Amino acid sequence: MNSSHLNETKLESEKIFEGRILHIEKDKVRLEDGSQAFREVVRHPGGVCVLALTEQEEILFVRQFRYPHQTVTLELPAGKLEYGEDPETCGKRELLEECGCTAEEFTYLGKLFPTPAYCSEVIRMYLAKGLHYGEQNLDQDEFLDVEKIPFDEAVRLILSDAVPDSKTQIAVLKYAAMKAGCQA
Repeated sequence: MNSSHLNETKLESEKIFEGRILHIEKDKVRLEDGSQAFREVVRHPGGVCVLALTEQEEILFVRQFRYPHQTVTLELPAGKLEYGEDPETCGKRELLEECGCTAEEFTYLGKLFPTPAYCSEVIRMYLAKGLHYGEQNLDQDEFLDVEKIPFDEAVRLILSDAVPDSKTQIAVLKYAAMKAGCQA
C-alpha cells in the first residue's frame, strides 16, 4: 500500500515540554498541496504488553489504578520501553516484575498505535507460554494485583466493555483470531 502523496514534511519543530517519559513538540509541516499546518506531537518511547497464557488457557491480568481515568483497570501486564531498548527484552522484564513469571516461549503478536493522531507511541504485543512462577518485583511506585482469568471469560469481558484498555483488547482478540485459525 503506497500512499506517498499523503506525506507531510516537517519544516520546523519547537519543544513545548520535556518530561521524564513524555516530550511534546509543535511542528510546522508542509502538506501535499503545498500549504502549511501545525502538528502537536507527544513523543513517547513506546511500550510492550504480554498475553501470558497458563497451561489451563488462563490469561494473567493485572488490576491497577490508572490516574488519568481515576479508576482501577484490568489489563495485560505491560510497561514502558526505555529509549532504544529491545521490545522483547522489555516484555520479559515486565512479565517478571509485574507477575513474577518467566516464559519458555515468547512470540511476537504485532504492534499497535494507540493514538496515532497526536502520539508517537508504539506498543508491541507478545504471547508468553510455558510460564514459570517466581516473585513479583514491582517498581517502587507500582501497586497492582495479578489474577488469572480463563481465556473465554477474558474475551467475554472485552466484548462486554469491561476492559477498555486498547492494548489488552487487541492482544486478546488477536490471539482469539489466531486460535480460530485466522492467519496473516
